[in-house]
Amino acid sequence: MKIYNTLTRKKEEFVPIEEGKVGIYVCGPTVYNFIHVGNARPMVVFDTLRRYFLYKGYDVKYVSNFTDIDDKIINKAKEEGVEFSEITKKYINAYLENSRELNFLEDKTIHPKATEYINPMIDFVSGLEKKGAAYNVDGDVYFDITKAKDYGKLSKKNIDELQAGARISVTDEKKNPMDFALWKKRKEETEPAWESPWGMGRPGWHLECSVMAGSILGETIDIHAGGEDLQFPHHENEIAQSETLHDAKFANYWMHNSMITVDNEKMSKSKGNFFLLNDIRKSYDLEIVRFWLLSVHYRKPINFSEEVMEQTKNGLERLYNGKKNLQKLLKTASGQLSEDEKGTIEKVDEIVKDFEVAMDDDLNTADGISSIYELVKLANSTLNEKSSKELVEYIYTSLMKLANVIGILYKEDKEESLDEQVEKLIAERQEARKNKNFQRADEIRDELKEMGITLKDTREGVEWSIDK
Repeated sequence: MKIYNTLTRKKEEFVPIEEGKVGIYVCGPTVYNFIHVGNARPMVVFDTLRRYFLYKGYDVKYVSNFTDIDDKIINKAKEEGVEFSEITKKYINAYLENSRELNFLEDKTIHPKATEYINPMIDFVSGLEKKGAAYNVDGDVYFDITKAKDYGKLSKKNIDELQAGARISVTDEKKNPMDFALWKKRKEETEPAWESPWGMGRPGWHLECSVMAGSILGETIDIHAGGEDLQFPHHENEIAQSETLHDAKFANYWMHNSMITVDNEKMSKSKGNFFLLNDIRKSYDLEIVRFWLLSVHYRKPINFSEEVMEQTKNGLERLYNGKKNLQKLLKTASGQLSEDEKGTIEKVDEIVKDFEVAMDDDLNTADGISSIYELVKLANSTLNEKSSKELVEYIYTSLMKLANVIGILYKEDKEESLDEQVEKLIAERQEARKNKNFQRADEIRDELKEMGITLKDTREGVEWSIDK
């Protein structure tokens, strides 16, 4: 498998630190609000990476943290007049609810909280201090970036240019304008704080991830991932402090997903085109959101619009229809594979191979999904009530294996409700025709066609079938 490594700006063959095992660290949310669709992209993308490693037989250790102490959390707690822990508990629970609806493998995920690693964080800062790479200014401890080798190597930023650009905001207490906080002293008595050699305070954001990743996965980890907005300064600073302390490479591969646009404009709070998953789920099942997020390569921007979501919904429905068709055939099919059917098995194997080739090429889920469509198309055009059970089972098993990597087609109630859904639309169409509302009747026919359903008007009434 080849992975595009942000550190080297090229695709590289993935070689794990330990054969057959892979450790992945993905920067998780700061839990002070409900998650938005931008937060969902790294969740879904790197969960799919994890799923593909599992598909390939790897033992995967997947870590995604909760930043549960931060200025934003403290401010939110002040606004609401509650303890900071009440804020974090509320939004962690909300995150987990959204995560499960996205079919994220929560049962296979380690979720460390920053507040659970305060002592290792203090030890980390003390270690940097002993190396002369950190300095204390009245309870605030900073990392001296001049002590880091190759600072800027991930983001490809020039340290001298960064220093020059930052001079306008330099404080008197910093040695260099780009030095960043490892430990922050408490400003008010009411602020959450922990005892440390530098007085009461709390860890800096960059420190938290370095310590949690290192504590769970080791000083050098296989893959560190997150959104491209975290490349600088967050991931750059993680590398600087971790590699300075341990004299070892922090992560062998860095993966970053691109951003989301809304109606082809950059998503931002200031533009008001900012969507929470809790709002989207009122209109669309989060399985549709997952499918949409994987329909474009993770390193390319992806556009969110109602039109795109409707197209995605219809596309997923088409795959569910294919699954339903296979399930129906499984109930009645019998017998062993015939000579004539062996060619179909070969075609299935070719499609599965195409899927693997796509996923091996830097997790190309867009092409991987195309292979799933091809498999459903093959099933619809080849299978009938005379097909052997062995062939139907082979295609069904292959479909579900690939769908499981993408994280879709896991709901059974969709199959059970499809008949009712189609019959309801047919009844509505019949009523529209009766009332001479032919425009609405045509709209319903088109809607059903998008779902992969073909109508046939007969003397006995309307018959429907799944497209082949």
